[in-house]
Amino acid sequence: QAVSPLHPVAVQCQEAQMVVTVHRDLFGTGRLVRAAELTLGPAACRPTGAAGSAVTFTAGLHECGSTLQMTPDSLIYKTSLSYKPTPPGNQVIIRTSPAVVPIECHYPRRSNVSSSAVRPTWAPFRSTLSSEEKLAFSLRLMNDDWSAERLSNGFQLGESLHFQADVDSENHVPLRLFIDECVATLTPDKTSSPRYALIDLNGCLVDGRSDEATSAFLSPRPRQETLQFVVDVFKFAKDDRNLIYITCHLKVSPADQPPNSLNKACFFNKASSLWVPVEGTGDICSCCETGHCRFQG
Repeated sequence: QAVSPLHPVAVQCQEAQMVVTVHRDLFGTGRLVRAAELTLGPAACRPTGAAGSAVTFTAGLHECGSTLQMTPDSLIYKTSLSYKPTPPGNQVIIRTSPAVVPIECHYPRRSNVSSSAVRPTWAPFRSTLSSEEKLAFSLRLMNDDWSAERLSNGFQLGESLHFQADVDSENHVPLRLFIDECVATLTPDKTSSPRYALIDLNGCLVDGRSDEATSAFLSPRPRQETLQFVVDVFKFAKDDRNLIYITCHLKVSPADQPPNSLNKACFFNKASSLWVPVEGTGDICSCCETGHCRFQG
């Protein structure tokens, strides 16, 4: 959309870069923001141009601290525009509030490209991938009714996170998806501290064991290659940062193989005070309580 007072931020998603144009009347009040008060991304990139009533940022898709999210169909590059007002001149007051505008560029993950001048004779890329037995895993935040991916990644305490893990099992024997572990951290490094385990012990949703949590896997699954779970929104104590990274380890087993203590999806049922599996017998979840999970034939 063209930048205007009604649409103060416009984004062009180009092949290798994004162009963000900001109307200086950012809030539609007639009070113009200054280019120096605007930055792009966690790296706080400065504007590349300013003319009249508009400020422009031009940045590569991997620049300015942007993040990449992969879904089964899309590559999504995410960043944000930040406005931080500063007192002009010698003044000690400001009259506007800081603001953050999430920005995303979506690109199809799969497509066919051809040229009349080139006629390849090798096998299509998809068949090459399947012959190498590569699997496409995804982990997405969904809306509350699971009908689509959630457009916003901002939450308030008291809300719930709806996660959906999938694997593309096309051209494979039927597969069942499991989540070995999920850990929350304040940096992309999953081994950093502080860290909080949501799922641990080869598929135990340990967050649901807390008295104040209602986290659980959804049962039954919508399909064998999909696993859904809900986690109560949280933040780290004694830390003002409002960005949390969640890293999960996904794996599969043949769908005709019965779940066991190493391939399971177990959650704590508050009504019965028991660990229960999404599928399989209850004994495969016993190690969620003892903390020692190993295969028992």
